[in-house]
Amino acid sequence: MLFRNQQNLSPKAQYELTRLFDPSATGYGHGKTLDAKRSILHPDLKTIPHQPQVQVIGNGPVAEFEGLYNITLKHPHHRTFHQEAISDADDRDNTRFYRWHIDAALYDLEPPKVTSLLAVKVPKTEYQTLRYDDGTGDEVRLSRGSTAFVSSYKMYDLLSEKDKEFARTTKVQYAPHPYIWMSACKSRSDGLGLISSGLELDAEQLPPIDESKIKILPMCWKNPVTDQLALQVHPSAVQALHLADGTTIDDVAEVREIVHRLQRPGIAPELVYAVDWEEGDMALFNNRGVLHTVTGSFLPEEVRIFRQCNMAASEGVVGPDE
Repeated sequence: MLFRNQQNLSPKAQYELTRLFDPSATGYGHGKTLDAKRSILHPDLKTIPHQPQVQVIGNGPVAEFEGLYNITLKHPHHRTFHQEAISDADDRDNTRFYRWHIDAALYDLEPPKVTSLLAVKVPKTEYQTLRYDDGTGDEVRLSRGSTAFVSSYKMYDLLSEKDKEFARTTKVQYAPHPYIWMSACKSRSDGLGLISSGLELDAEQLPPIDESKIKILPMCWKNPVTDQLALQVHPSAVQALHLADGTTIDDVAEVREIVHRLQRPGIAPELVYAVDWEEGDMALFNNRGVLHTVTGSFLPEEVRIFRQCNMAASEGVVGPDE
């Protein structure tokens, strides 16, 4: 849902609104993992001191904002994450999906139910052509800095009956401390998962691992109201698949290929909703039923400010048979 003209919504009100969808939730969706300097999320978000469940994201130098002083925001650019980047000469006119994802720690904490995203300051510039660069020729025309969404329910519905059965009966194991584990890896050009080059960090290179906090979640998440199934997988954080027959696929390259094959039809151009942000826009989205990604690139001096809020859920996701 997108609400216009929400410029006067305070960070506290944004937190309270987001929490209405899960009144027992109180802590930010990633907990304190943002404090880890090696996390790939660390450069992208700043925490509002007086409302720690609300993060500031954007681009450019900001002298003061909600108790933060002399900060520099950095819009994620695909060249920092993708294996191959669009050339500098083409970069102003073209872009990529940066990283399709779910807002979730995927270690210890439960995935948030809802995320709110408020556009505070939006530099309006020319449109860009988003290129998949995966050999299909697929493209999307969108405004610079659009947030792109796809439905995970549609992603499931597009599967063959055989793949639906596989998805309903398979569980996904996520890497411990996934955003540190993947910190040296590079992404596919469509932003839908990682290229396997053996760059994942070993357990010895990660913070201490509590085995009980490793997340093994259903591949399909059921909407508790409609009973619809969503093919809900964070493609960059997957480490293993647990199949119905009791076997485990733990070759991460094979895991990624399987997940990409299942998810790729769901990000076809005609299925992508890209928000053309205006200042004061606030989006509320079902974090357990969509994937989303940032797009675009900005010049260092182009100032863009957003506030993001989500909370680690008070209960786990609902699987197909629950």
